Amino acid sequence: MEKYRAVYRGGDGRYEEKKSVFLSSVRPVKSEEEAVAFIESVRKKHWDARHTCWAYSVGAEHPVLRASDDGEPQGTAGRPILDVLDGAGLRNAVITVTRYFGGTLLGTGGLVRAYTAAASDGLKNSILADKIYGCRVMLATDYNGVGKLQYFLAQNKIPVLGAEYAEDVRTEVILPAGQEKDLAAELAELTAGRGRTEIIRYTWYMQADGRIIPED
Repeated sequence: MEKYRAVYRGGDGRYEEKKSVFLSSVRPVKSEEEAVAFIESVRKKHWDARHTCWAYSVGAEHPVLRASDDGEPQGTAGRPILDVLDGAGLRNAVITVTRYFGGTLLGTGGLVRAYTAAASDGLKNSILADKIYGCRVMLATDYNGVGKLQYFLAQNKIPVLGAEYAEDVRTEVILPAGQEKDLAAELAELTAGRGRTEIIRYTWYMQADGRIIPED
């Protein structure tokens, strides 16, 4: 998989039903161990709550999916949270929903609606992003060709990470892996063969709110 939906910045949500309060938290994770550690931290924070239910998805191409009802009737908590997570296409993310019991039983349908609503509210308050497997490339050209290169990059919305001006102009860009050969051909055409490309490395990066966030 070369692209998936991810959590850039986690958020928290809240839902109330018949005096029961459901508090959700959404966070990005890189491993099952990190997901479990976050779940345990939520349990400790809400040590006096009746239930802390959760779901996570770890891995990009073949994600590991786990969920827990934490004592709620089977299928009324963990599965609805997982459905919210998976329905958003998220990978490498965890959602917890902690319930403070209000004294009134909600029934299976009410529980499913409540846990779904709380998890959804947490997602609404998070910032999600596309995570893309990309290639960082250095483009070198003389000063005569830099204007054409800058125009080409802007027109094609290729993110620029930085530029150095010395004997020549070196511009670092990032783009989805697989497009670097086409970029090299375009640079050669724009600069009549005087431009050079150098692959720096392949890496994951996020694209959120018009911003580019390389993983390294």
